[in-house]
Amino acid sequence: MAKIPIIDLKAQYKTIRKEVQQAIDEVLESQHFILGDVVERFESDAAAYLGAKHAVGVASGSDALLLSLMALGVGPGDAVIVPTFTFVATATAVARLGATPLFADIEPDSFLIGREQIEMLLAEKKTAARVKAIVPVHLFGRMCAMKEMSALGKKHRVKIVEDAAQSFGARDGGKSAGTLGDLGCYSFFPTKNLGGAGDAGLVATPDAALAAKIRLLRAHGEDTKYRHDVIGVNSRLDAIQAAVLAVKLRYVELWCAARRERAERYGKLFLDRKLPGSGLNSIPDAREPAHAFNYYVVRAERRDALKQHLAAAGIQAEIYYPTPLHLQPCFSYLGYRRGDFPVAEKAAAEVLALPLYPELTEVQQTAVVDSIAAFYRR
Repeated sequence: MAKIPIIDLKAQYKTIRKEVQQAIDEVLESQHFILGDVVERFESDAAAYLGAKHAVGVASGSDALLLSLMALGVGPGDAVIVPTFTFVATATAVARLGATPLFADIEPDSFLIGREQIEMLLAEKKTAARVKAIVPVHLFGRMCAMKEMSALGKKHRVKIVEDAAQSFGARDGGKSAGTLGDLGCYSFFPTKNLGGAGDAGLVATPDAALAAKIRLLRAHGEDTKYRHDVIGVNSRLDAIQAAVLAVKLRYVELWCAARRERAERYGKLFLDRKLPGSGLNSIPDAREPAHAFNYYVVRAERRDALKQHLAAAGIQAEIYYPTPLHLQPCFSYLGYRRGDFPVAEKAAAEVLALPLYPELTEVQQTAVVDSIAAFYRR
């Protein structure tokens, strides 16, 4: 059997090649590459899909986080609560503004930031007064309990900035990930459920004033030409990226449904082979309504050996994430130590993402599960 990649972007491209090429050609013919009508149309279409009042295209998901915190006035002396188990951009956006990331542990079953941990940080007199925002991360495509998060934000008068980089297409009660807080941040990195042809991002918000501020900040703080009211950055969404994303947006709902179907198939295959509890400590529940399955992540005993075993069989698996942020060298100045967040540290030693994408076949999935079963029978 041919090798099974963790994601197959070439297979996706084959299905939409003509539409993508036509959209890119139209931009090339116009020679209008920065912002403009194409970007505005995508912003409008994305807002309609998400059910957001305002959507602002930016250069990357990392910039979406940075600009959102800038718009809230986060800076030196402030603190922002973030999970320690996530991609580094969640916390570096805080640190780049001179503010302090306050790390929180995760829930063992969901990999998501724990409410109890947040409440502890908000109850501490030394830190509570400094907390300006909470950044819940909808990790791997699964949404945090946003009703609880919103209640915490209102109770403690702190803003909620959703890191929805991995959850475009996830919904809870009909509400899209990234539209339940004060600001929602999306990444369109190519491997995401809605991925561009390079880096791109989006900020969604119900607040017109915040949307206007994001638009100002993404373009050097320029209000009118050569008038800069605030210090901003260069983080404008390219027209070519917007054109590609506009094509893919028409398919993203079908692709998310296909991801859920394949996640459900994995679950059935694992159950048939009686794997849960005999090597895989937990597998994601495909019935979870608020899960878009950007990644299909399991907890595995002897994880590193399993990854090598799969690689030898031509199956690509990846580790997201091998080191929690509180143990990353770039955050050593914060003084955290191993053992501070045991749930996240345990997860980092066990998580393994398996191949998952809309074009993944039943034969391929069966091969993945059979290879895992063979490993644990040894």
